[in-house]
Amino acid sequence: MIRINFLLAVVLLSALGIAQTNTAVRPGETLVFDASYNMSGLGTNLAEVTLSTETVKTSKSTLMHLRCSAATFTKWDSFFKIRDLYESYVNPNTLAPSLYKRNISEGGYEKEEKYVYLPSTKKINTTKIRKGKKEEGTITYKNGIDDVVTTLYKIRNADFGKMKVGESKSFSILFDAKEIPVSLKDLGKETVKAGPLGNKTCYKMSISAATDKLKGKDKNLVWFTADERKIPVMMRFSIPVGTGELTLKKATDNSK
Repeated sequence: MIRINFLLAVVLLSALGIAQTNTAVRPGETLVFDASYNMSGLGTNLAEVTLSTETVKTSKSTLMHLRCSAATFTKWDSFFKIRDLYESYVNPNTLAPSLYKRNISEGGYEKEEKYVYLPSTKKINTTKIRKGKKEEGTITYKNGIDDVVTTLYKIRNADFGKMKVGESKSFSILFDAKEIPVSLKDLGKETVKAGPLGNKTCYKMSISAATDKLKGKDKNLVWFTADERKIPVMMRFSIPVGTGELTLKKATDNSK
């Protein structure tokens, strides 16, 4: 069976050059999505994806914990079981990351990753564990480059209103300890059903990336609410073995 890197397809739909001040993302927010998958013309509600934020305190600082998880519904576990967890610990004011952790289990494929950010030296220490083998390395960067979870939340501070319909922006994300070039195109505004939020006018964005995980022109899309929070309410992606869609089914905000 072809291994589907489910969360990468999701988070690649959410990236852009971002403002330095966080005004959109708050601790205490939880977004839950139904994830459907279509292969050979048959659509199936396969999994649940949850995004959540919370405040955590260490002996030296207060951080925001960004969490992105995906799990197949139990009835599908015997077919292709997914239990993925992506986490990032960031500065709550700038969303600059300090620590990123990834633990994936997809159809028997398992891997752990960790990035430790050292901004004073512009380095990122990386650790990967696969089949009991531990690999460590260091990435040196000139400009800021974020992991996929941090990028997923930073996007919500972008000023979509300044982009013109058809305009594209290019940037990079860090995934599997590699820099991946990404391009985002503005497709204008569209009103869509946003689950518990009702009908919402949204910014419609198309994503393409230098990876074989996503396929097709303007086939990978994300809709963000056209307000100050820019909540992602729907995502569609096309991968080599089919297409998928995430639809918002629950949204809670316990921030103060």
